[in-house]
This record gives sequence, C-alpha cells and structure tokens, in this order.
Amino acid sequence: MEPDAVIVRGMRADDLDAVLAIQLACYGAGFVEDGALIARRLSAAPHTGWVVEHRGGVRAYLAGYPSVAGKLTPLHGEFEVAQRPDSLYLHDLAVDPGASGLGLGPRLVRHAWAQAMQAGWRHSTLVSVQSSVGFWQRQGYEATPPDGPEQEARLATYPGETVYMIRPLHWMAG
Repeated sequence: MEPDAVIVRGMRADDLDAVLAIQLACYGAGFVEDGALIARRLSAAPHTGWVVEHRGGVRAYLAGYPSVAGKLTPLHGEFEVAQRPDSLYLHDLAVDPGASGLGLGPRLVRHAWAQAMQAGWRHSTLVSVQSSVGFWQRQGYEATPPDGPEQEARLATYPGETVYMIRPLHWMAG
C-alpha cells in the first residue's frame, strides 16, 4: 500500500481506541460518547460504520445506522435500527485534526451514500451540531423540522445550536 493511500473500510471493534481518540480531539465535553456505547452501536449496526485509514492509522470515522426519515437519535442514545429502513442516519462524523483538509469527511459521506443507495434507502438524515450546518448543506442536506414532539425532545438532548437535516439519495452530487 502506498504511504499516502486513503482507504475507506468498515469499522471494526479494534478501531474503537482510534475512534475515541478522534472524538476527543474533535468534540466538546458535552458531545463525547463513551467506548461501551460506541461498541454497542457498532454491534447493532455493523455494516453502517466506516473508517478512513491514511498514513498508517485511522484518521476519520463515520457511524450511522438504518433508520426512517423523521426519526433521530438522542445524544448518548442507543441506535434504534429500523426493521424497514428508508434512510441512513449519520450519527457521528469526525476527522482527526491532523488530517483536516484532505477531504476525508466528504469521502466517507459519499461512501455511506453509495452503501445506502445499494440497500435501496431513499434518504440520508442527521443532526448537525457544533456549527456544521454549512458543511452539511454543501453535501446536499437541507434543514427539516423534527417529526413531532418526541423527535423535538430528542433533538433537544444536544447542546448548542442543532439542526435536523435530510438529503434525498435518488441523485448523487459529484
């Protein structure tokens, strides 16, 4: 493998230490989720978590799960994998600060979309946090009101400015 090669692959249990280190480097204290919870999520949705390997280590990750449009996961909540999903919910995308500017985040997102489209899902959804709305808008997501009081309460578990967003997957932007 070339030293500067970028590899996107499925997240594995042995990636959790690297995932936790990236999370700690990227998020404020209120957003950091513990390793046991991340391991349970990976177990619940083993085919919708990915990492990027670059220069000998994991440099970015994306954790999601099969869901339905309009439903979101509260912060520190378990993944509730839908029996009949129509959406890929992206719960957590983070890039090691030392790898910023390499396009790893968008690369992971496009990889996830391709997997979701292959599964026949029509949407990708997420909660934008930490002033990331502009990034997600550039990826084609649009702000959408949560689907009723229960989902609004789930959105309220995130500190700061949060926006529920959705993107159709019937087209792929370059």
